[in-house]
Amino acid sequence: MTTGFIGLGNVGGKLAGSLLRNGHSLQVHDLDATLVADFVARGGAPGGSPAEMVRTCDVIITCLPSPAASAAVVAEMLPEMGPGKTWIEMSTTDADEILRLGAAVQATGATAVECPVSGGCHRADTGNISIFAGGPRRAVEAVMPLLKHLGRRILHTGELGTASKLKVMTNYLATVHLVALCEALTTMKAAGLDLATTYEAIRISSGTSFVHETESQLILSGSRDVNFTMDLIMKDIGLFQKLAEEGDVPLEISPLLIDIMADGQRRYGNRAQSDRIIERLEDATGLKILADGFPQALIDDEPEEEGYEIQRRQAVAAAQV
Repeated sequence: MTTGFIGLGNVGGKLAGSLLRNGHSLQVHDLDATLVADFVARGGAPGGSPAEMVRTCDVIITCLPSPAASAAVVAEMLPEMGPGKTWIEMSTTDADEILRLGAAVQATGATAVECPVSGGCHRADTGNISIFAGGPRRAVEAVMPLLKHLGRRILHTGELGTASKLKVMTNYLATVHLVALCEALTTMKAAGLDLATTYEAIRISSGTSFVHETESQLILSGSRDVNFTMDLIMKDIGLFQKLAEEGDVPLEISPLLIDIMADGQRRYGNRAQSDRIIERLEDATGLKILADGFPQALIDDEPEEEGYEIQRRQAVAAAQV
């Protein structure tokens, strides 16, 4: 199938690169012409406008920075959508928006699937990122050959909208872990502990997490460049808070987390790298949360392999008497 990819930013560019690397016929579009030119130099084709891409492609993938950006692109695509066309939304977006836009796409006779990703830009770059796939089972199965070259672990989450809800939940948890790690590292530094030793103590303990094993390294090296900015964090944790409010769940950590990240934006800039949130504690204490031996950038050293679907756990049958 001919695939079009719209949005070649930090995540989208790496996902599109996986398709190109695995031999897919790929057209690309981005507002930044230099990003398009780079893909053309590597064997991709310029896609023209979103509407033009729908006319010539079987599948259109979008990976965009905001719900508003996705809405604008889908509005351009809709007049050309119809039977035989599939839209895959890989942005992290509002579940209500994916339902609204998905319904508009489906009304043309086309298919809509949502496939947000999780695992960091370094894993998006190697095809080893995880994918949440939301939509009718038949639609997810139809695009599975593409998904298996975009990511490693693929989970069908249910109907349209479920994947977006789970994605903002995981980004909320990742942000909780990030802020908690900043507090833990700074407290250990104040207590006189070596931070390289502290890193290993967390890594081998019950206190470890994916965020620690990746982002703590960038904090300690001083790089603090995780390819994910505070405005994107604020979008995602805001969407999670919205879900909680809609469900009348009285969260306590979430509002505090939003306040912390908003303060980070005021101090360091709206689009500051999210790992710079450690600098709030460095500023408050006069301590430097740094250690030798940590990398300036994350590199995924897992070999690339074809993705596979994760099977949900099933209820265990009652034991026979």
